[in-house]
Amino acid sequence: MTPRLTDASYSGGYRIFLKYEDGTQGTINLEGELYGEMFVPLKNIEYFKKFQIQGSSIAWENGADFAPEFLYEGVKAVEIAPR
Repeated sequence: MTPRLTDASYSGGYRIFLKYEDGTQGTINLEGELYGEMFVPLKNIEYFKKFQIQGSSIAWENGADFAPEFLYEGVKAVEIAPR
């Protein structure tokens, strides 16, 4: 089960900072994930910035969203990546 997303904020470019109830947090870069008809509007940075938290994911007004597990695992991968 994916922990609940508690906070999300725009971090520049196509990056979003995500924070989960279990303390996991980090910035995920979604630039390489914006393919397919549903994600075309998100390539406009001004539109990309207008996401909202929905459950344990983020979503946009046009219905575009990402699987909660994808976001959580992406943040966890950034957390443990060597610097």
